[in-house]
Amino acid sequence: MKKKLKFVCFLIAFLITNKIFAQEITQTIRGIITDHDTQSPLIGANVIIENTDPVKGAVSDLNGEFRIENVPIGRINLKITFLGFEDQTLPNILVSSGKEVVLQIELIESLNKLEEVVVLGKQNKLDVLNDMALVSARSFSVEETKRFAGAIDDPARMVSAFAGVNINAEGNNDIVVRGNSPKGVLWRLDGIEIPNPNHFSDEGATGGPINALNSAMLGNSDFFTGAFSPEYGNAVSGVFDMKLRNGNNEKREYSIMASVIGLDATVEGPFKKGYSGSYLANYRYSTLSLLDQTGLVDFSGVPKYQDASFKLVLPFGKSHVFSLLGLGGMSSISQEEKDDKNNNRILWTSEAKANLGFVGFTHTYLINDKTYLKSSISGATTKLVAEFDIPDESDELYNVSNTDFVKTDFKAASTLNFKGNAKNKFKAGFILSRLGYLMKANYWSFQTDQLEPTIDQNGNSYTLQGFVSWKYRFNESVSMVSGLHYLHFFLNNSFSVEPRVAFKWKLLNNQTINAGIGVHSKTESVAIYLAEQQQLDGTFTIPNKELGIGKAAHFVLGYEKLLGPLTHLKVDFYYQYLYGVPVENESRSTFSLLNQQSGYTTRSLVNKGTGNNYGVEITIERFFKKGFYYLGTVSLYKSLYTAIDGIERKSAWDGNYVFNLLGGKEWKIGKREKNRTFFFNAKIALIGGSRYTPIDLEASIEKGDVVRDESNPFSAKGDDIFKADLAIGLRRNKKRVTTEIKIDIQNISNNKAVVNEYYDHATESIITSYQLPILPVVSYQINF
Repeated sequence: MKKKLKFVCFLIAFLITNKIFAQEITQTIRGIITDHDTQSPLIGANVIIENTDPVKGAVSDLNGEFRIENVPIGRINLKITFLGFEDQTLPNILVSSGKEVVLQIELIESLNKLEEVVVLGKQNKLDVLNDMALVSARSFSVEETKRFAGAIDDPARMVSAFAGVNINAEGNNDIVVRGNSPKGVLWRLDGIEIPNPNHFSDEGATGGPINALNSAMLGNSDFFTGAFSPEYGNAVSGVFDMKLRNGNNEKREYSIMASVIGLDATVEGPFKKGYSGSYLANYRYSTLSLLDQTGLVDFSGVPKYQDASFKLVLPFGKSHVFSLLGLGGMSSISQEEKDDKNNNRILWTSEAKANLGFVGFTHTYLINDKTYLKSSISGATTKLVAEFDIPDESDELYNVSNTDFVKTDFKAASTLNFKGNAKNKFKAGFILSRLGYLMKANYWSFQTDQLEPTIDQNGNSYTLQGFVSWKYRFNESVSMVSGLHYLHFFLNNSFSVEPRVAFKWKLLNNQTINAGIGVHSKTESVAIYLAEQQQLDGTFTIPNKELGIGKAAHFVLGYEKLLGPLTHLKVDFYYQYLYGVPVENESRSTFSLLNQQSGYTTRSLVNKGTGNNYGVEITIERFFKKGFYYLGTVSLYKSLYTAIDGIERKSAWDGNYVFNLLGGKEWKIGKREKNRTFFFNAKIALIGGSRYTPIDLEASIEKGDVVRDESNPFSAKGDDIFKADLAIGLRRNKKRVTTEIKIDIQNISNNKAVVNEYYDHATESIITSYQLPILPVVSYQINF
C-alpha cells in the first residue's frame, strides 16, 4: 500500500512538474499612443492582437499608455483604432522571451471625425515616419537590418537592397543614390545632423567599411532617395533619418553578442520605479584579426575599432521631455604590403586613425493640444590622421603623404510644429552650425622631390538653414506638401533658396500616384574651400574659398499598388538636373567634383558644371507573413556630367542598372515547448560595373606618381558585379532568455569582378582592384 501511495505521489508530482515546464512562454507588449501631429497622448485608443480568440488587447489610459500581458512568443499583428483617427496595423512584430516589446505609436487624425476610419490595405510598412515625405521615401526597422542577408546589422548595407541604391563593391558602405556621388548623402540622428557615422572614414566621405552606430540602438527610421521634404537640407542624393529607440522604462534588460569580428553589449532600463525615464547604452569592441588569419580576406593589416552610444530619456511633467544622446567611435589600421617575389621588400606602408564623437541634447515641449516645439543643441568632432610611405631606389621608406584633420561642429536647432486642424499642418525651423577646423596635409611632389603643403588652415565658419513646410489634405485621398528651404554658407556668403512641392493621390483599388519637384543643395567638404595651391614664385593661394554651392533640381513621378493584402508594387520615374557644379577652371579640363567620392583637390574650381541623372525604378515586395517575405528591385538609370569643356560624358556612377532579389523564410522546428525557430535569408544582386579613368602607365612612370588619361574620363568600365549573400540561423526562446546563433556570408560564391585599377609606385605597374571576396560572419547573441 505504501509503495502504491509513493507511486501515486510521484506520478502527481511528475505531471505537475511536466505541466509547469510545458507552460507556454509569454511576454508583455506595451507602449504609448500619441497624435502624430501634436505628440499629445490619445486616451481610450483600442489596441488588439489580430487573430486571437478570445480577443487579446488593451485600451490606452490617461497618459496614452497601454499594456497587454501574457502574449505568446512568436510574430503578431497589432491593430490600433481610435475614434476620429485613421486605423493603423503594425504587422509581424517579433515577440521574444528575452525582451519586452515597447512601442511608440503615432496615429493620424482623419478628416472624417464622426466615425472610425478604416483605410483598406493600409499597413505601417508602406508609410514613413515623417508624414511630410510623400515621394521617394521608405521606412525600415531594426529587425530588417538584422534580417536582410549581407546587411550585417548595418543600415547603409541594408538599404542597398532598395530601388535606386548601389553600394561600393570593394567593401565600403558608401551608397550611390540615383547616380549621385555618395558625398551627397545626409545623416541625421533623432532629428540632428551628424557627421559621417562610419569607422575608417575619409575626408568628405559619407560612408566607410563599418557603421559606428550599432543597430541594437536603433528604432524604426526613414530613408529618402530624392525630392526631399522642405525640412531636409544640405543634401542632394539621399537622407538617412535615423532614430534611436528609447530604453525600457520599467525593467532592466541586457543583450550580449559575440562574433568573429568582435564583442558588443547593450544595457537598458529605468532610472527608478514609478518614473517614466529610461537609459539605453551600447559598447562594441572589434578586431578583424580572426578573419585576417583565415586568409579569406586580405586587409594588408588588422583593422581595429570600437564604439559606444547611449540615450537618456528624461520626462519632466506632462509637457516636457528631455533626452541626451551620444555616439563615439575610434578606428585604426596599420598596413604593409610586401613584394610577392621578394618577401623582404616592402612596397608601401600606411597608418590611419579615424575618430568621431557626438553628443546631443533635445527638448520636446508640448505647448498645447495643437502645438509642440522640438529643440536641440549638439556638438561633434572628427579626427583623421593618416600617413603613407613608399620605398626609394635603395628600398628605404620615405613619407609621400600625411594628413592631420580635426573638425568640430556645434549646432543649435529648433522646429515648431503646429496642427491647425485635420487638414492643415505646419512646420518651421532653423539649424545654426559653427564649423571649426584645424587641418594640415602634405603631399610629395615628384617634380621638386619634397613634401609640399596642400592645406594648412585653422579657423571656423558658420552655416544657417531655415525652412517652412505646409501639409494640406484636400480629402482622405489627396495630400500636398509645399515649402521652402534656405541654406547660407558664411565662409564665402554663398546661399541657396530651395522651393519644393509634392502631391500624393490615393486612387481606388489600393492604387496611389505621387509626384514631387524641388531644388536641393549641399556645401562641399571644408577642405575643398581651403585647399592651397602653390604658385611659380613659391607662394600659396586658396583658389576655391569663394566657390559657390552646387544645386540639383529633382523631379519624381511615382505609382504604387497593393496587388493583394501582402504584395506591393512600386514604380518611380525620376529626373535630376545638377547645376552650379564645381569643375576645374581650365578650358579643356574634364574634371568635375560630381565624380569624387571623398577627399579634396588643389585644382582651381568654378561653378560652371552640370549633370543629368534619370531613370526608372521598380519594386515588388511581399510583406513578411507566415514566416516568408521577398523583395525584388530593378533600377535602370543614366548618370551624365558636363565639365567646363562643354562635352557631356558618362559619370563615375553611370553603372546603368542594379537588380536585387532577396527573401527569407522562418520555420519552427523540433518540439513546440523547445521554442526554436530556424531562419534562412538570401540576397542576389547584379550590378553594372563602376567606371574609372584609365591610367597612363608611361606617363605615371615618368612622373613617379599616378597619371590618368583625363582626355578619356571614365571610359574604362569594371566588370559587372554578381554578389550572392546568405544568412542562416537558429533563434530559441527560453523563459526570460532569447538566444540566436547566425552565420551571415557575403559574396558566398567568392566572385572576383574587376572594380578599379591603381598605380603602384614601387613596382611601376598597374594594380587591379577586385570586389570584396567572401566574408563570413558568425555571431551568437543572448537577450535577457
